[in-house]
Amino acid sequence: MDLTYTPEEEEFRVRLREWLAKALPELPARPDPLDWPARRAYDLGWQRRLYDAGYGSLHWDASPTQRLIFLEETELAGAPYVGANFVGLLHAGPTIAAEGTDEQRARWLPPILRGEAVWCQGFSEPDAGSDLAALRTRAVRDGDDYVITGQKTWTSHAEIADWCELLVRTDPEAPRHRGISWLAMPMDAPGITVRPLRTLAGPAEFAEVFLDEVRVPVANRVGAEHDGWRVTMVTLSFERGTAFVGEVVACRRTLGGLARTARVNGRWDDPVLRRRLGRLNAEFTALWRLIQWNVGAAGAAGGTPGAGGSVFKLRYSQARQELYDAAAEVLGTAGALDADQEWTAARLSSLSYTIAAGTSQIQRDIIAERLLDLPKGR
Repeated sequence: MDLTYTPEEEEFRVRLREWLAKALPELPARPDPLDWPARRAYDLGWQRRLYDAGYGSLHWDASPTQRLIFLEETELAGAPYVGANFVGLLHAGPTIAAEGTDEQRARWLPPILRGEAVWCQGFSEPDAGSDLAALRTRAVRDGDDYVITGQKTWTSHAEIADWCELLVRTDPEAPRHRGISWLAMPMDAPGITVRPLRTLAGPAEFAEVFLDEVRVPVANRVGAEHDGWRVTMVTLSFERGTAFVGEVVACRRTLGGLARTARVNGRWDDPVLRRRLGRLNAEFTALWRLIQWNVGAAGAAGGTPGAGGSVFKLRYSQARQELYDAAAEVLGTAGALDADQEWTAARLSSLSYTIAAGTSQIQRDIIAERLLDLPKGR
């Protein structure tokens, strides 16, 4: 596979780089990371600027390579990450674009792209973390509505969300991977209670969501009734295949900063540490090439990432943790545990990466079954 960019793609990169150079200095100061309402306003404002400049839909309405260039250049320029728009732009939006009806696309996609709506993810449950097929939240058909009762946990951005991509069991008698449906639930519907969960890293990015006879129109179902597991696999393929792309660029930038710090504080004289940083540099370079390969393969397959995203997710989540372990070695115990240091929050956050978006064990299962064609272990 040819991983070089065409002249047209390089021209797109130049235009984007020039626009970022003008737009970023005009942005207001970034809000307090603990203030999610302010972060919502900031992130939606940035999305609106992207939309007005013609870059708002690049997360799914562009060639895979253009999407890759967009993520690379925005991260290199230090532009705001998707933040509160993470689920809408990187999960729900691509899923609705791929699996929704024309009416659903017209209803939900423009507000996401214009920076007018925040989505959250209602997949995990207390007894069904990465094993999504074990979910128990029930949706009972009542005329033109589903009546939903149950509980979700680790619901990303629920506190500030307008909509939730929600998995529910619509046929409790069906085998565990069947009888599930994918719904778009308005977060202001009666019967919804949201309780923020404060994480080890500080911000309350997640929440528990309790659903007490919440009514959601049948028209809000994406895909066929009981076919939600297949739709969910589309959502997760985007999450594992493209949602972490910009973060690899951020990790390479962080690694460069670590090397500069080590030269200043004398840690660079340690040959073992130098080899460790060098190996990480090679690791992230290889991960970037893997992203390019996965994106190219997705383009050839019609746009939806395949199981190669699990290979990336498995190794990236581990490499990210190793990066911040190396940061602790460069900074020393006192520096790495200083609550005011950006490094500290990033290191604590990295601990969740081998669990988030499907545990490493889940990724190994997917690789074994779908890429290596090994028999299912369960």
